[in-house]
Amino acid sequence: MPTVKYQKGDTVMGRWPGSSLYYEVKVLGFKPRTQLYTVIYKDGTELELKEQDIKSVSGFQTRSRSRSRSPSRRRSRSRSPARTTRRSSSRTTSAPSSRRDSKLKDTVEVRLSPLVSAAAALILSDHLIFVVVERLIERLKDAGKNNGRLNLTKLTSLVSLLCLFLPPGAYFWLLFLPAWVLFVILQVNLKDPSLVNAPPPLPPLDAFWDAQALGFVILWILFQALLYILPVGKLSEGMPLRSGERLKYRTNGFFAIVVSAIVAGIAVHQGVDLTYVHSHFLQLATATFIISVLLSIYLYVRSRYASSAELALGGNSGNVVYDFFKGHELNPRIKNFDLKFFCEMRPGLIGWCLINFAMALAEMKQQNLDAPSYAMILVNLFQLLYVVDGLWNEEAILTTMDLMHDGFGFMLAFGDLVWVPFTYTLQAYYLVSHPNSLSLPAVTAIVILKLIGFYIFRKSNSEKNAFRRNPSDPKLSHLKTIPTATGKSLLVSGWWGVVRHPNYLGDLIMALAWSLPCGFSHLLPWYYMIYFIILLVHRDSRDMSECRRKYGSAWDEYCRTVRYRIIPRVY
Repeated sequence: MPTVKYQKGDTVMGRWPGSSLYYEVKVLGFKPRTQLYTVIYKDGTELELKEQDIKSVSGFQTRSRSRSRSPSRRRSRSRSPARTTRRSSSRTTSAPSSRRDSKLKDTVEVRLSPLVSAAAALILSDHLIFVVVERLIERLKDAGKNNGRLNLTKLTSLVSLLCLFLPPGAYFWLLFLPAWVLFVILQVNLKDPSLVNAPPPLPPLDAFWDAQALGFVILWILFQALLYILPVGKLSEGMPLRSGERLKYRTNGFFAIVVSAIVAGIAVHQGVDLTYVHSHFLQLATATFIISVLLSIYLYVRSRYASSAELALGGNSGNVVYDFFKGHELNPRIKNFDLKFFCEMRPGLIGWCLINFAMALAEMKQQNLDAPSYAMILVNLFQLLYVVDGLWNEEAILTTMDLMHDGFGFMLAFGDLVWVPFTYTLQAYYLVSHPNSLSLPAVTAIVILKLIGFYIFRKSNSEKNAFRRNPSDPKLSHLKTIPTATGKSLLVSGWWGVVRHPNYLGDLIMALAWSLPCGFSHLLPWYYMIYFIILLVHRDSRDMSECRRKYGSAWDEYCRTVRYRIIPRVY
């Protein structure tokens, strides 16, 4: 019987999977069969660690780290952290001999036992990568127990996900994301934007640049920054960090969009031609892209001087390109000015509404209309309602994965400043040159659909945010929950008892309502709907992995209680 070094209830230092960072944890127990300790971190995360990944508090010394010797470069292949999952039922078993002998197999089985050590060497610090590699290693080890046979179909899905988030995946996204924005802008400009006419011809290089456009973008960002720092609105507390600290945020987004709307209205009244936004859309996108790159470089450089406590758990691989893309620092701030929160909620979101308004004016000018078309009005109103709702409930963003866990790097900087305002406005941009007439019954049906989606979205988000902030609130006593080992509970009633992500369901219904006004002549206006489905399915997969890791058997019970993920009886 092996000696147990650490006892239940001991406070020790546990290494976070895939990194060289240690945090204070409490030992919950030891499993002799797997030789793993179950520990719980201060934020409630429950993990299983090897003995070599645990140190006593008294003997623990923090190692200094130079920029030339990142954790990933120092890490030994033979010391890759691993933990067993709670899902023993998912392991691959060997098939009956009659099935093995069959030549008509649905899956391919191969001998892969020698690859176990090679797979272990792929572990990087990002938690998603760690989870994928961990499952890959587990399947490979199971293959060794089952005469070296493994279901290749299941292996392929794991490897595909892994490759997406390895450093080569970061190179791909760095190139693909700007290229996609360029593609949709140029494609919509075609007389016939059908995909059979793709790719669109590239304009000359000088067509991408306009110094005035860059000046307008800089002024817009500075204007929003000024509104953000004004002592107007509530000073909200964020969720606890790993250190237990709660950062404060000025949640005055609704004030900012109201002031922005007033200024835009005054500008139009004074003769400012906002159709400039439509005619210089490409140049504005280019200018914003340049700013997002410069911001990302600044964020990465400053993160090299940040303390370990200020770094995100992901984006800490030691690979410059990967960390630049994912984001190295969790909450970069200039004094009290939170860069991530500001970019997440202000220039891009409010700019989205301003661009839509400019497109409505451009449609009237180009189509010789006295008022915007029904389709343009619906798109503007629907998306304005979405943004205003988000800014009115701005405090809710403080409980999201982006703010709580993701580092601030190119992925979020580009997404907030470029992706949102220049791809989410695609329906309005499309309608300027490709009008679509709607009958009154069609308008009524689309409005009803939007309201249904908005109700589900807002109601479910309100339930979630209220429960996260104060689970013991008497107003929430009617909600049923499942307790977990972390001390937190999982909602299994209200909208969260219908599907696991009712807010995603509402979001999808609203996305459908945004796309319908553009008609069915071309696929491109439906890009947002298609993109959103892919995005939400990916987020659901990420949330599933994170919650199963964090809540263990309680999450399995939750999944049995709430069977459907996003769409009842469908998915």
